Amino acid sequence: MNHIGKAIFLRALGMSLMHFLFSIFVVLSSIWLCLAIWVQQPCGWLLSRIFIGIWIVFSLSILGVYFTHFISRRKDILIYLITFALSLVWYFNIPAHQNLDWSPDGSRILNYERHGDVVTLHNIRNFNWKSETEFDEQWDTRTFNLNEIEGINILTSYWMGPQIAHTLVSFDFKNQKPLVFSLEIRKEKSESFSAIGGFFRQFELSLIAADEKDIVYTRTNVRGEQVYFFPIKMAEKERKELFLEYLKKSDELREKPKWYNTLTSNCTTLVFDMIQAIEPHELPRDYRLLVSGYLPNYLYDLGALDKKWDMKQWYQHAYLNPRTQEFSHFKYPSSQNFSKVIRLGLPVNQLPLISLEH
Repeated sequence: MNHIGKAIFLRALGMSLMHFLFSIFVVLSSIWLCLAIWVQQPCGWLLSRIFIGIWIVFSLSILGVYFTHFISRRKDILIYLITFALSLVWYFNIPAHQNLDWSPDGSRILNYERHGDVVTLHNIRNFNWKSETEFDEQWDTRTFNLNEIEGINILTSYWMGPQIAHTLVSFDFKNQKPLVFSLEIRKEKSESFSAIGGFFRQFELSLIAADEKDIVYTRTNVRGEQVYFFPIKMAEKERKELFLEYLKKSDELREKPKWYNTLTSNCTTLVFDMIQAIEPHELPRDYRLLVSGYLPNYLYDLGALDKKWDMKQWYQHAYLNPRTQEFSHFKYPSSQNFSKVIRLGLPVNQLPLISLEH
């Protein structure tokens, strides 16, 4: 009799656990699907919102009856599961696009020609930013010798607290101005950045190659983001291979557009993946690759930052905004002088100086 009672108890416990887990699944999957439809609007603005309302009512009805009338509601649950499975098929088959009415700052795709270690890059962005909507548009072609890469720098740009930052990678050259690579969203003219939209295939992924005065100045002086500059210790061979990884990424995106994802395919995780491709198993996985604002701390722990300073001192020295605000009053506000200014006081090769008069 005790054995029978124990079996009944365990069965009831198992059913309760199953009910609980399914209820969590319904809640989470419904939130995900409603947000995906809200962002994508597959049926237009009105019908998509009507569908969201119907789905919410349907989900709540399942949850409300599920705990006490599981047997009688199996058909509804089956309908829910089939419909959600079909929604996944729809979502993961949404194609990324190459030819849309893009915002000017992401309208061109980086391409290049390579002859041994000499690479000519086309469509390097070199805008003169006056405000977020006012700028002088300019796209450059520059030639680089990969054997003349003298340094690599990580820049982190904060706009929504200390946890989240956009990551940029700048390459220093012996006989050429620095070049910055940035993996970011590719917006249409009608779009603006949305962290939630970045989770739900609202934006294609873009690789921007830019002049430092373009891509850093617009963040520090135009958008008012907080930007930090960290020279990274990296061997000559790895510097060259990382540059080539960026070229490989440009080939991939030119051949087949991809989606940006706020969590899994963003500016930080993709840089990590490229470095991993150079040195497999070299870099440990770490939560700071997702909480990207703490990436400099991660690099410090790896020994990639000079240990002459602790992290508090690094953040003080690496902070660019006070320097870039002064730059706007310079008599010669050239891109070369801008690159010189943002390196002042840092353990990095100093660039050639053209007059720094105010």
